[in-house]
Amino acid sequence: MTTHGQLDLNHIAAFVRVVETSSFTAAAKALGVPKSSVSRSLARLEEQLGTRLLQRTTRKLSLTDAGKAYFERVKALMTGIDEANAEASELGHSAHGTVRITAPVDMGVMVLAHILAQFAVIHPKIHVDLVLTSRMVSLVEEGFDMALRAGRLVDSSLVARKIANTDFGVFGAKSYLKKHPCPRHPKDLVDHTCILFRGVKARSTWSLSGPDGQHEVTVTGSISADDMAFVKRVARDGLGLALLPLFSSSEEAEASGLLRVLPDYCQRGSPVHLVMPSSQFVPTRVTLLRDFIIEGAKNVKWH
Repeated sequence: MTTHGQLDLNHIAAFVRVVETSSFTAAAKALGVPKSSVSRSLARLEEQLGTRLLQRTTRKLSLTDAGKAYFERVKALMTGIDEANAEASELGHSAHGTVRITAPVDMGVMVLAHILAQFAVIHPKIHVDLVLTSRMVSLVEEGFDMALRAGRLVDSSLVARKIANTDFGVFGAKSYLKKHPCPRHPKDLVDHTCILFRGVKARSTWSLSGPDGQHEVTVTGSISADDMAFVKRVARDGLGLALLPLFSSSEEAEASGLLRVLPDYCQRGSPVHLVMPSSQFVPTRVTLLRDFIIEGAKNVKWH
């Protein structure tokens, strides 16, 4: 039998990926190998160690006690190897390779598009792979280097850098406002159809601050969605009023047929963060893009 000192690092890497992703399929995708290769690597590793590391059922994978202890040891080892490889590559060449980033659709279009276009001119050897989605992506499990996120952060394991606060205003299409009286005060919103961002049971609470203080208004509507770009598009089609981020709405309002109503009132202070997985070594290509986005965000009209 092969001794422990001759263990194949590829087998260990497959084991670590399976545990991190809780899936043979996802691990194979991350490693760029067939699923059958991952299964063989794990079987070979267990054979060499003389113990079972994973319990497999048709529904889930779970670590044995031996597997838990082994994973804690080898995870740090594999992370160190990956970082050493990346560092050696960075030192031997100019910054190159791929940086994966994810962001909400509206933030990607209105904030990142211009910043990334400038970055590509300065760093043509760095490929930026941008995924726009309203889904809360798991950066580590899905292989992302960073994410742009709005609102309160819930994952304390990420390294976060606050880059802005953005305010929200109330907007409506000209076609809608021709048929309905324009609200003069936040309390008037209860008489309007509103498009809801992540509304619950056709309701949402808008907190609007203005010259006479803050007002909590419960609005209703026939459509709610988890994507701000969708909310904006439905508002443009004249379905109702929408609470939209000012950074993505004020500039294009006139061109898109949207008008801001209640201009003296806004919902204030939703934070915007650039977040990254925690790691001792961050490749140069990632730090270059991170710093470029942070600097570029200073030129965005967030309010």
